[in-house]
Amino acid sequence: MPGDSPDTASNTRTSAMTMLAYLQPYRRQIAYALGALLFTAAVTLSLGQGVRLIIDQGLTTGSQAQLRHYVQLFLLLVVALALGTFARYYWVTWLGERVVADIRRQVFNHLIELHPGFFESNRGLEIQSRLTADTTLLQAVIGSSVSVALRNLIMLFGGTVWLFLTNAKLSALVLVCVPLVVAPILLFGRRVRRLSRRSQDSIADVGVYVGEVLGQIKTVQAYNHQPRDKARFATVVDQAFAVARQRALQRGLLISVVISLVLGAVGLMLWVGGLDVIAGRISAGELAAFVFYSVIVGAAVGSISEVIGDLQRALGATERIVELLAARSDITPPAGGLKRLPSRIHGRIELHGLGFCYPGRPETPALDAIEMTIEPGTSLALVGPSGAGKSTLIDLLLRFYDCSAGAISIDGIDIRHLDPVDLRRCFALVSQTPALFYGSIEDNLRYGKPGASQAEVEAAARAAHAHDFISALPLGYQTRLGDAGSGLSGGQKQRLAIARAILSDAPILLLDEATSALDAKSERAVQQALDTLMRDRTSLVIAHRLATVQSADRIAVLDHGQLIAQGTHSELMHSCELYAQLARLQFDTRV
Repeated sequence: MPGDSPDTASNTRTSAMTMLAYLQPYRRQIAYALGALLFTAAVTLSLGQGVRLIIDQGLTTGSQAQLRHYVQLFLLLVVALALGTFARYYWVTWLGERVVADIRRQVFNHLIELHPGFFESNRGLEIQSRLTADTTLLQAVIGSSVSVALRNLIMLFGGTVWLFLTNAKLSALVLVCVPLVVAPILLFGRRVRRLSRRSQDSIADVGVYVGEVLGQIKTVQAYNHQPRDKARFATVVDQAFAVARQRALQRGLLISVVISLVLGAVGLMLWVGGLDVIAGRISAGELAAFVFYSVIVGAAVGSISEVIGDLQRALGATERIVELLAARSDITPPAGGLKRLPSRIHGRIELHGLGFCYPGRPETPALDAIEMTIEPGTSLALVGPSGAGKSTLIDLLLRFYDCSAGAISIDGIDIRHLDPVDLRRCFALVSQTPALFYGSIEDNLRYGKPGASQAEVEAAARAAHAHDFISALPLGYQTRLGDAGSGLSGGQKQRLAIARAILSDAPILLLDEATSALDAKSERAVQQALDTLMRDRTSLVIAHRLATVQSADRIAVLDHGQLIAQGTHSELMHSCELYAQLARLQFDTRV
């Protein structure tokens, strides 16, 4: 079997060092666990001497008093073993749970700071699987398998020492058998390692597919797509099973070979030792103790061979987690020349030759040489056909991406010289698809301003014309929302998103089709609230319905990433053919 590649060995070292780094803060708890581990191992090994004394000093002598004395000693060792096992189990489990909690927190804290482009090029559900399934596996390994491995290593070495102390000749047979047992462990262990990584990936694929289908269950059922999804899911599950079967086959072969060799060696020792007892060279108690230690050593070797599979799976899981932690955000505070915005900005936005291409489409500019200035306190409406670059401009303002050419400045400061946290506090965003989270309505409204008072929350809801429908709910503002606000209509979700933006009281508003989900009556009411909110604030409004942007101070028309015209509604009707065409299509259909 060829050795591991340099990359594999490097990954193994990285994974091991990562685990050690997480364990390092808990040296005291590790000492407790190791102390209990050593204590229980010592007591277990002492049981062999208790068996020898019961046979040689109790049964062989025929003394009831001697037998009672050594049986009581044996039971005392059993009680000590039970207490030590309790301490070992508690502290080892504690370590597993604590370390995994730390890993989950660090991975989540790292992921939530990565730029949005990372999640567009990596499947979110697969990342979720790594954060849950892989860390659960690590918890099981750290909280159980490592303890079992260490315990059996101690039992292996301690039992081997007692074997030699009990009978050197029989112990020589053990040494002959050791290479026969270790060889298959090394042979099969590497195969199990590779299959364990593949198994974790296939399990992640199963979780990803389930989350994707169930998350879009209405679309699945609306198109009667269940039979195809069942067939595809069966394929994914069977692929995962095939990998798991290969891993189980390798582990099963490993365990079978080890058990056969170990127990075969025990049988050989019983035969040789039995001849020595018959010849009077050793006592029956010594043979019983030797068999006891042989079984302990054999069981330790067998258990270690099983645990190796778990440890290999843990290394695979750790590699996947390390990959997440190694991901770096493309959007970070500048290393030098960091600037800060004042606590209250004016809201002047300047675009200087702005250009941008998405990483997946480098040959197609999403924005091309945009020159524009938005004065403080004014409103700018962005209109144009789908794919013109309107939403991309908002993404660049929020610095979800960095522009490929040109620059964006806020109050004269290039946003690339700002900490993204400092930049984004200037904006309140209402997107076309309302982003609501599992929790109460009140929690969702406070999302942009956690310290807001109840009066401020209700005032924002009233301004967004959401207070009435919230009050009509059984628990009012404490009503719990389902995932993504399930249970509310599209218009209600949008009004909650608008109320959240109102509550944040940011100097720049970004409204991406903010009224698209509202009926005519609600749209009129919310538009009035937005008009009030937009007063004295810099506002960028994306809208396909031109009726909602006619009152904007200025309208910018985008097409294929280029700014082709600017002006008021009346000016553009005469100067911009594309705008006039869009207006005729919309207003004529309303006649």
